[in-house]
Amino acid sequence: MSNKTFERVSKILKSIMEDTSVPRNIRRAAEESNEILQNEEEDVTIRASTVISILDEISNDPNIPIHARTLIWEILSELESI
Repeated sequence: MSNKTFERVSKILKSIMEDTSVPRNIRRAAEESNEILQNEEEDVTIRASTVISILDEISNDPNIPIHARTLIWEILSELESI
């Protein structure tokens, strides 16, 4: 369950990282989040909660485009199910 969730979330994060209309700090946070999800040495719940914390903070950034904010909310709802 969590591996499939992490794969879906990783794809969404990669699309955010490749989107040049998204500010650099948001893309950097998406990249950092993706790296955390890929770190299999950490417990699944710790990885999920760390990424939730990072993404929750940037979702409140006033400079984030609406489409990226929607994607981040989608990621947050996926990770909260873990």
